[in-house]
Amino acid sequence: MRKCLRCGAEMQEGCTVKVEGAGYGVVLSTQENKLFSGRIGKPKVAVCPECGEVSIYLEDVSKLNH
Repeated sequence: MRKCLRCGAEMQEGCTVKVEGAGYGVVLSTQENKLFSGRIGKPKVAVCPECGEVSIYLEDVSKLNH
């Protein structure tokens, strides 16, 4: 369960980011200038039903360089 950083309410998790007008999704990468390497996953979105705050997060952070 994610809590809203703004108001403390329980957020609705598991939403996604969609690019309007295109069939492309969003992928997070650790390497800005490389197209396919460094991918760490597709972001998930949580939305606060109380204040509308949006939080973008990764479910699996194991691919991050520590």
